[in-house]
Order: sequence, then C-alpha cells, then structure tokens
Amino acid sequence: MEDRERAALDAYSSVVTRVAEHLLPRVVQLKVGRQAGPGGWRQTGTGSGVVITPDGYLLTAAHVVEGADRGIALFADGSERPAEIIGRDPLSDLAAARVDAGNHLDAATLGDADRLRVGQLVVAVGSPLGLSGSVTTGVVSALGRSLATRSGAGSRVIENVIQTDAALNPGNSGGALADASGEVVGINTAMAGFGLGLAIPIGDATRRIIAALLHDGRVRRAWLGIAGARRPLPPRVARRLGRAAGVGIEEVVARGPAAAAGLRSGDLILDVDGHPVQDAGDLQRLMLDEAIGRAMQIRILRLGELTELQAIPEELAA
Repeated sequence: MEDRERAALDAYSSVVTRVAEHLLPRVVQLKVGRQAGPGGWRQTGTGSGVVITPDGYLLTAAHVVEGADRGIALFADGSERPAEIIGRDPLSDLAAARVDAGNHLDAATLGDADRLRVGQLVVAVGSPLGLSGSVTTGVVSALGRSLATRSGAGSRVIENVIQTDAALNPGNSGGALADASGEVVGINTAMAGFGLGLAIPIGDATRRIIAALLHDGRVRRAWLGIAGARRPLPPRVARRLGRAAGVGIEEVVARGPAAAAGLRSGDLILDVDGHPVQDAGDLQRLMLDEAIGRAMQIRILRLGELTELQAIPEELAA
C-alpha cells in the first residue's frame, strides 16, 4: 500500500475511532416494556438511546418506546439501570426517558444538522439486532428528505430528514448519528432500504421538542384541520406578491377550525398572520403551541379574488 493511501486510511480511521470512543459511553441499548401483573414486566421492544444530560435524561425514537412505560438501559461498561419513559412525540418520532444517575453520566453534545453537507462523514452508534455498542460509518447521502408520521387523527411531515448510507438495522433506532467532531446531529429513525438510512435532524425545531418532552412529557401543536400541498400561483398574483406558490387546500376536516373559519377545498392560502406560506412545511412551522386558541389572519386566493379570513387553531389531539 502506498504511503499516501496508508496516510489517508489512518486519518479516516483516527476520526472514526475518536468519535466511537467518545460516543460509546453515551449511547445505550434500551429494552422497553410494560407492567404485566403484580411484579411482572413484559418486554415490548428494543432500540437505542442517547444520554443528553449528566443527570440521566435519554433521547430515543418514539416508535422504540411505543406502548411502553419503563425499560432497562444497558451501558457500554456493562452496567444496567432501570429507565422510565417520561415523554413521547410520535409526530416527530422522538421520545425521552430517564435513568437514576445522580449527576454522574457522560452526556453527548447535540450538534446542528443545518451545518451538514452532502458527502460529509457521519458515524452511527447504536444496538442493531441487540448488539450493543455497534459503530458504522458512511456519508450524508442527501439532505432535505421528508418523512411522514401519524398519531391518531394527527399527521405531520418531518422536514429536512438526513439520509445516510451508514449501515442501520433494527435496534439502531433511537441511537446517535454523529459528525466527525462527535456531536450528535441526528437520531436514527428508520432503515428505508439497503444502504439507505434516515435520521431525525438535530436543529432548533428538535430542541423545542426535546425541551417540551423533558418539561411536559408531550408536545402541544396547533391544528387547523386541512390537508394541502404546494400549488403554483397564477402569474399575475405571483408577480404581485413576488413569489411562485401557495398552499392549495385539498380537504377541509368537517367541524374543524378551518371549516369554522369558512375555508374551502380549492382555496389557495397565501399568508398566515402576515407570514408567506408556499408549501405545507411553511404552514406547519406556524402551528406551534402558542397558536392554540389564538385568532390568526389567513389571506387566501379564492376564484381569482384575494380574501381574508380569521381562524382559531385548536390543539392537535395526540
């Protein structure tokens, strides 16, 4: 092997080794389940979790802890600690758990997925197929992917999902996807095919969700009761507004907030409280907990005419 090739391999290996050594004590295997009779316990699933605070809070994937209220966290040093599921948000596929640790755990550092670039090295750490402390590597294959989620009557699109070719298998869910500095930039959520894994990005929206899970055990969202998608604006309207699209309403839920406000299938939403909306993601980002019960001004295009309506979002039922 030529010296240049050896040096390149050594540099790559040293990065992966450093990230692995940093994260392995901070990523746990989770075995979760429910109470089953007096003193009994029934395991319902397995996955991974990431320690995010020294006093024992863990971040994992919501689907890992679905139907569970407790579990066991297995650490890289062989120790085990009982874990309590303290909150879950199926619409972001994130959940939080806690182990009794005093203030003595090594915690991972949450990074910023907005800084990722396609082709960048990433390292996945988790417990695929029950094999604790497994490390795989790959690159960011794509950014800006979308992942549809559903919980009861509610549905949501998780935006800017990270696509990677780092090997992910059942059990990796809830584990860490890290950059070369060892910062956690994503929580592994799905294996979408051979060589195609997906991770929930760590960013401002994710941090809000994590804070809500730790504080309240759930995430409150506003709901209008429409289904819509990006639709091009008529040329004269596009020129007037200086943008190309709005959100075309395809369905209005009967007796929902949008129906009460007079919104109809076929309307084209242009602005909400003065904020331009061009796709469902723009509208989704405005449906925060503070919007619940507050009147919002909605400007629409209906049959070629600009119209303003007032809608009062309700809380989205979990």
